[in-house]
Amino acid sequence: MESMLNKLKSTVTKVTADVTSAVMGNPVTREFDVGRHIASGGNGLAWKIFNGTKKSTKQEVAVFVFDKKLIDKYQKFEKDQIIDSLKRGVQQLTRLRHPRLLTVQHPLEESRDCLAFCTEPVFASLANVLGNWENLPSSISPDIKDYKLYDVETKYGLLQVSEGLSFLHSSVKMVHGNVTPENIILNKSGAWKIMGFDFCVSSSNPSEQEPKFPCKEWDPNLPSLCLPNPEYLAPEYILSVSCETASDMYSLGAVMYAVFNKGKPIFEVNKQDIYKSFSRQLDQLSRLGCSSLTSVPEEVREHVKMLLNVTPAVRPDADQMTKIPFFDDVGAVTLQYFDTLFQRDNLQKSQFFKGLPKVLPKLPKRVIVQRILPCLTSEFVNPDMVPFVLPNVLLIAEECTKEEYVKLILPELGPVFKQQEPIQILLIFLQKMDLLLTKTPPDEIKNSVLPMVYRALEAPSIQIQELCLNIIPTFANLIDYPSMKNALIPRIKNACLQTSSLAVRVNSLVCLGKILEYLDKWFVLDDILPFLQQIPSKEPAVLMGILGIYKCTFTHKKLGITKEQLAGKVLPHLIPLSIENNLNLNQFSSFIAVIKEMLSRLESEHKTKLEQLHIMQEQQRSLDIGNQMSASEETKVAHAGSQIDKAFNNIGADLLTGGDSESKEDGLQNKQKRGSLTLEEKQKLAKEQEQAQKLKSQQPLKPQVHTPIAPVKQTKDLTDTLMENMSSLTSLSVPTPKLSASSTFPSVPSTGLSMMFSTPIDNTKKNLTNGLNANMGFQSSGFNMPVNPNQNFFGGTSTAGVGTMPLGAPPTLPNFSSLGGPPAAGKQTQQRPTDMSALNNLFGPQKPKVSMNQLSQQKTSQWLSQFVPPQGASGVGSAAMGAQVNVMGQSAFGMQGNPFFNPQNFAQPPTTMTSSSSASNDLKDLFG
Repeated sequence: MESMLNKLKSTVTKVTADVTSAVMGNPVTREFDVGRHIASGGNGLAWKIFNGTKKSTKQEVAVFVFDKKLIDKYQKFEKDQIIDSLKRGVQQLTRLRHPRLLTVQHPLEESRDCLAFCTEPVFASLANVLGNWENLPSSISPDIKDYKLYDVETKYGLLQVSEGLSFLHSSVKMVHGNVTPENIILNKSGAWKIMGFDFCVSSSNPSEQEPKFPCKEWDPNLPSLCLPNPEYLAPEYILSVSCETASDMYSLGAVMYAVFNKGKPIFEVNKQDIYKSFSRQLDQLSRLGCSSLTSVPEEVREHVKMLLNVTPAVRPDADQMTKIPFFDDVGAVTLQYFDTLFQRDNLQKSQFFKGLPKVLPKLPKRVIVQRILPCLTSEFVNPDMVPFVLPNVLLIAEECTKEEYVKLILPELGPVFKQQEPIQILLIFLQKMDLLLTKTPPDEIKNSVLPMVYRALEAPSIQIQELCLNIIPTFANLIDYPSMKNALIPRIKNACLQTSSLAVRVNSLVCLGKILEYLDKWFVLDDILPFLQQIPSKEPAVLMGILGIYKCTFTHKKLGITKEQLAGKVLPHLIPLSIENNLNLNQFSSFIAVIKEMLSRLESEHKTKLEQLHIMQEQQRSLDIGNQMSASEETKVAHAGSQIDKAFNNIGADLLTGGDSESKEDGLQNKQKRGSLTLEEKQKLAKEQEQAQKLKSQQPLKPQVHTPIAPVKQTKDLTDTLMENMSSLTSLSVPTPKLSASSTFPSVPSTGLSMMFSTPIDNTKKNLTNGLNANMGFQSSGFNMPVNPNQNFFGGTSTAGVGTMPLGAPPTLPNFSSLGGPPAAGKQTQQRPTDMSALNNLFGPQKPKVSMNQLSQQKTSQWLSQFVPPQGASGVGSAAMGAQVNVMGQSAFGMQGNPFFNPQNFAQPPTTMTSSSSASNDLKDLFG
């Protein structure tokens, strides 16, 4: 990559140095900027041709430069001869003006280092095109290297040279004397121009009918630049030292042969022995046959042979050559007509331009772009000719690339876009709108093309409006959305509302219907559909146009009409229109079909919506009911659990302390109501409060999780048994305990006892007056209680009625499962109705007749009698029972999670206690 950059840099530097050294100091550089070296031309290709521009006007030119360094090898007088010859040729060219001669725009200027003059823009010389690249830069331009002449270019080029010679021979009375490929220049448009008048010979008697042209003898000692090219020179120049107009015609024949023979002349000439070479050439020419001209096209071969004839009188003159059939080619004639266009009137031009679209497809693109297009665009200054020229220009634009269109055509169309007269210009542009929108850059579309469309919609001519409305849908996909939404659609709506022409109104509706697919859904719903209700006329064609827009919007996949729009705007508008008297049966049927389809869609969509809403409401309702039920169950469970906690707190306190301290406080408060407490009662009350405070300060038990084991036996509900036993206490009367909102048992330090307690609730027995539920389940996850025989659980004096006994290590106790287990455990025991009268008497308003110690002892004995096993029962021994009693004597049970409260630990139902004396006897037997 670096080497390439260095090479490019060196090339540019070299070219710049060449240009600078060649032109530096020349007066031409004061008015013209010299550019790149592009070609070479003139006698011996001695002139270097550069691109250039005029500083004042920026007009493009070609700068011909002759570097005097080329002749440094010659002596001074030879240099002077060369310079004089070159000057003479340029000066003669400058004096002559003709379309077939190279146009000089700045005369010859001489400096110490070079000669220079400026001409019209040039592409290359014919010799360069035919492959002679002498005096060209080392990096030859691909444009020249790959240039190939088309047949039409060759034909018309030779015709142009013939016309130029005809001008010189007939009008100027001059023989060119050196017609060669080096002196034929191709300009930027591809036209062939004659230059190189270094050896021209003017007539010595121009006023006479037969001109005479003096000729100089060939001097082989002169430098080559002071002599014409002998390969294209007529034999009479050398052999008879004479020349005439026919001598140029011989040179033309030699050029024609070289053009068709890849630049090679018909004869090779030895410049060292020129006479011998021409003598041999003369013999060959005399025997020249058509077989020697096989490279020349057959239709011109005979004429070339005549031009190369040894006898000058046989050669056709220039005027005759312009009329040979070979030059009657349609392309050559077309190009020739363009060159003479400025001589034609408007009628002739219009006829020619009308037939041109048939010829253009037959011509090469390069010829059209270089030769025809400039001639066409030059006619845009004539408004009357624009409608005839514009179709041809747009036809050429179709064959051009986007870059060529932007560079060559669009700048010429800019002023035409703004012309409003004649009206045909607008019609032509509308018909080619797709071409313009495809190849024109977006900025130019917005600034030039679309404003022309807007003018057409607002034109006073109804025909223009109709044509514009018919054409817009064909290129609507090429218009950017903002321009369509903000500029095009409003003008179409205005044309529909403001016109008095029914055709324009109908075409506006049709146009809108066709471009709906390029619009946004909400723009159609918010802008197009409301506009339909503003149309005042009720003609059937207008009504059908309105119906068509509604139907297109309704059925289009991208658009569609919402059910709210259908119900609120569309149907209320369509239904009255459907009964217009102007509609025939088919039109009415079309209206009704669309209305029915809309109603069907409206029904299905709204029905689906209502069904979905109904399903959602049902789901929400069921969800709300479930939430209410779960909340109710949670409330009931919590309330029942609270009641159980209260009941067992009271029972545990009664069992362990001979009565609940709170109940005693209530009793004492009742006594205080009747009278003041005695000192003994106050002391007892203080001790009980202190004991309760100790129990509360102890750490709670930490349960351990164990896998429950299925129950082996099913026993009677302990709660029913307890209630039956307590019903026997009809003779006793105790104050009703006052349950707090949330009673809790005091806790004791952990003794390795892991217990769990759950209370499924049966709400059917909530009405018991003692606060207990008749159907309760107790679940234990196992029983593991290592007991220290010397441990006192209370850390002090034991409560009344229960003594501290030394206990041995108990045997492994069986695991117990909850009462009222799953149905798989077996059928529940049939229970009889409970007699509640005893409980009512028990918790009635009677006053207690016994002391607190006696009552506590009796209740404890009565409750413990349930746990005495029957005769022959296996399981817990006396020692174990002693441990049970000792543990139960502590308030550490807390009643919740206590395995002793699982009645399945016992094989038989407990014995019903009938009296307090029997309970005392059982205690004596139990404790020895």
